[in-house]
Amino acid sequence: MHKIESHASFGGEQQVWQHYSEVLACDMRVAVYLPPQAQHGPVPVLYWLSGLTCTEQNFITKAGAQRYAAEHGIAIVCPDTSPRGDAVADAEGYDLGKGAGFYVNATQAPWAANYRMYDYVVEELPALIEANFHVTASRAISGHSMGGHGALVAALRNPGRYRSVSAFAPIVAPSQVPWGEKAFTAYLGHDRAAWKDYDAVALIAAATERLPLLIEQGGADEFLPTQLRPELLDVACRTHAHPLILRMQPDHDHSYYFIASFIGEHIAHHAAALRS
Repeated sequence: MHKIESHASFGGEQQVWQHYSEVLACDMRVAVYLPPQAQHGPVPVLYWLSGLTCTEQNFITKAGAQRYAAEHGIAIVCPDTSPRGDAVADAEGYDLGKGAGFYVNATQAPWAANYRMYDYVVEELPALIEANFHVTASRAISGHSMGGHGALVAALRNPGRYRSVSAFAPIVAPSQVPWGEKAFTAYLGHDRAAWKDYDAVALIAAATERLPLLIEQGGADEFLPTQLRPELLDVACRTHAHPLILRMQPDHDHSYYFIASFIGEHIAHHAAALRS
């Protein structure tokens, strides 16, 4: 791993590292915030997955999360949203290709060679972080929009791996909305049965762990009725008795102003679970 940025922040250190990913077959960047408590002993980790068009930079520069991570003694790890590099396949538009990995393991050409973000986030990255930083194996996961989808799927598919999960404006049912249909067709093919492994609403029925889902959703989000559709997750959770806290926030949109308004509450939520 090669450190490319380091900034003092709230008694801790905001770092950005570059490393070669065997899973993605390319160089990747990942942001790591180490709170001051990490100087004295290992700390638990919150993994943050960002949304469409983002890199590892958006969350660390806009969310204001370092203050709360320092308060609660939590490291935050924020990877990029897709594989990168000249040899990596890409597409025109913002919702497919680089910056739009959708946290799936692609099976279709040309994407399958590099686009294995699910394995990277769930397996390779935590192993790398736990081997190289002063952290424990106690993990929480959260994210925004496409990253909220990734966080929910990772938690639902891996009982026991995460102590808590939350999401801001997540794409809860990608199989039923335009963003997901476009990405899943490209990455996974036309067999919709294969899409269910990466669809939170579809996964609720078979979930073996009742990890509570904390969802923050802005009422003025322009993508709410067409791409996000949290009511589908609400119905699925009610049907299958899965714990869900769905908080609708009037007047809030899809931006980082929304995330910054409630990130402190989410980090407190994860801190409580990580301490239990």
